[in-house]
Amino acid sequence: MPESPRAYVRMLGFLHTHRVDRGEPPALHVEVPAHGVSARALATSLGLPVDRIDGEFINHRSADLDAVVRPGDRVAFVPLGTPASHPAFFGRFVVHGDSTE
Repeated sequence: MPESPRAYVRMLGFLHTHRVDRGEPPALHVEVPAHGVSARALATSLGLPVDRIDGEFINHRSADLDAVVRPGDRVAFVPLGTPASHPAFFGRFVVHGDSTE
């Protein structure tokens, strides 16, 4: 089966609320180019306030905004001020089926 050209993206904490307040889903699948896109560019394309992002998890590993997001990746953006921004505290998030949770 060919790799999906999409990544699954979730926003946590304030970023979740920011999207909901704008009438946008806080979790969604987004198309990304085969060569990838920086997390910063992805956040900008989603209308997230980049200056309020502490970093993200890509496939359960913490990363900074210069990290590359590729098709098939699972991404969770973490806002500044999130206590213990570490995978051990957030646990693993799982995509159930093909829905955007």
